[in-house]
Amino acid sequence: MTEPKSGGGAPVAAATVALTCWTVVVLAIVAFLAADPTIDSNQLFFLVDVVGSAVYGTVAGVVLARRVHPVPIILGAAAVGIGLAALGYSYSQWAAVQPGLPGAAMLSPLQNTAWIPGTLALFLIIPWLVRDHRLDAAARVGLVAGVAVTAWFFWARTFAGVAPVPLIAPVVTVGFAAAADVARRWRRGPVDERVGLGWLALGTVLMALSFVPLMLPPTWPGLWMFTPVMHLVVQPFFLGAIFVSILRQRMWGLDLAVSRAVVMGSLTALLIVLYVVVATVLGRLLPTGTSAGAQVVAAAVVAVAVQPSRIWLQHKVHRLVYGDGSDPTRAVLELGRHFGSAESPTALLDGLAAGVGLGLRLESVTVRGDDDGVIAQWGTPSGVAESVDLTYREALVGRIAVTAPPGETLGVRSRKSLVELASVVTAGLVVLRSSEELEAARHRLASARAEERRVIRRELHDGLGPSLAGIRLGLEGVRNLLTDDPVAATALLDALQEQLDHQVDGVRLLSRSLFPPVLDELGLVAALDDLAAGHARSGFELEVDADVPPKLDARTGAAAYGIAVEAVTNARRHSGAPGCRIEASCVADGTGLPILTLVVRDRGRGFDASGPAGVGTRSMCERAGELGGTVTIESACPTGTVVTARLPLTTS
Repeated sequence: MTEPKSGGGAPVAAATVALTCWTVVVLAIVAFLAADPTIDSNQLFFLVDVVGSAVYGTVAGVVLARRVHPVPIILGAAAVGIGLAALGYSYSQWAAVQPGLPGAAMLSPLQNTAWIPGTLALFLIIPWLVRDHRLDAAARVGLVAGVAVTAWFFWARTFAGVAPVPLIAPVVTVGFAAAADVARRWRRGPVDERVGLGWLALGTVLMALSFVPLMLPPTWPGLWMFTPVMHLVVQPFFLGAIFVSILRQRMWGLDLAVSRAVVMGSLTALLIVLYVVVATVLGRLLPTGTSAGAQVVAAAVVAVAVQPSRIWLQHKVHRLVYGDGSDPTRAVLELGRHFGSAESPTALLDGLAAGVGLGLRLESVTVRGDDDGVIAQWGTPSGVAESVDLTYREALVGRIAVTAPPGETLGVRSRKSLVELASVVTAGLVVLRSSEELEAARHRLASARAEERRVIRRELHDGLGPSLAGIRLGLEGVRNLLTDDPVAATALLDALQEQLDHQVDGVRLLSRSLFPPVLDELGLVAALDDLAAGHARSGFELEVDADVPPKLDARTGAAAYGIAVEAVTNARRHSGAPGCRIEASCVADGTGLPILTLVVRDRGRGFDASGPAGVGTRSMCERAGELGGTVTIESACPTGTVVTARLPLTTS
């Protein structure tokens, strides 16, 4: 048969099953308390039946309310049958101490028969049905065998009085066969059907093994206690394995989420029950005597014998449910190892995401930047994600979004662990951003160096080179005129000397524009005055009005001077104005941080804002961007151009 992926449930039937089970359990407990029997194996089996009926009935109701399927139906039938067996035992005990109770003859036989069909069907029939695909030939044979063995056991135990070995051996054999089939599907079955089947295979094996002691002679020491305690432990585990398989795969269209706190509470309650049972049994077995001292010694022996095991189991349960999140210190140390082993910042963040996912037993972990882009991802999310903001120096740098495995929700403890681990992920994200910024700075530095080389090449190729070639031709002309026309030769030499002086000034101006010594020795104001003097010698008037600290950070001063040189050069070449004005001052921005404001304005022809940015404009913007500053170029009113640079100011 093929099971559809979705379908309607039966809420009324589900509520009826759950309510019936709990009603029977309450009645059984009331009758048990009224009988007040002495402890023996029957009472321990009664505890097994009470717990099984309540838990199976609840799970059957939850699943049946969302999907009608043979598995929840069998679980519900098993829960009702087990509950009736518990009621039959407790009511017969009550009738023994209070004769004449109505219905005792009808209820008493249920303790030996009502539990059989449902309990055996749990591990002989259900494992074959926990799947989302059509039953194969092996599953059909196993299903028939499970039904046959269940019917055989019920008939043989109720009516025939068969010996224990031939009675139990078929049950154990088919149980192992069912576990083997589940293990086969876990290893080689459909990929989307493997999740959780390992637990189901283990649970089926344990259920089959729990019936092995029933084949042993009842006179074996401790067997009266071991058998029911084993059932008490194994049956909740087996039910949990079924639930994990169904919910983790969202089988039969179920999309139910169980909080980890609920899982933790359920496992803790089971540990408490085991602790009470073992402590009670040991207390009964130890010779306490009649003195208070003997009772104290007995209690101490019980505590020493049982308490360490309870603590060990509690720790293992915490690790099973929360992973490394049960110990945030260990989880942080585990993530810290990625900082030393990662080959790159990107690999570091990928490793941290995987560490968080594995440490907290999550389905997926996604790290996003402040622009909401995915930076690192581990696993594939299939449910609703929960996110935690990543902040550095009170600024949002990103967020980490996680999803719990299908069938689970994050509890308070898991969320707290996620918040604690988020600080480590934040550090990794900051490292990645710093690496990206460093790489960008290196790229800008390389671009700036390349641009400066282009400027030098342009000046040499377009300015100094042609001028020297012209001077060379002029000198040849002087040589030709020396004999025939000395006066003309002298005049030509004067013109060549003037041109040579102009080129010398140009070379000096170029060297100053790169990084003049006066900038490093006397500061920005002196360097701007020196720049104005150099341009004045060539006929371009440069007015300087600067009020800045004598010493600035070298990077800030160099960037401001470079921007001023580019702006003045553009004004001289393109504005048509006889000069321009430079203004430099220190002001505070809106946040109160000091910035250096540099303004270069001319009264020339202005510029075309729609045209492409030239080399000089790009150079100015790159210099400002390296420091986190800005450059704006606007048309003046009524004419001219205004270049404004704002740079973060750091005095030294």
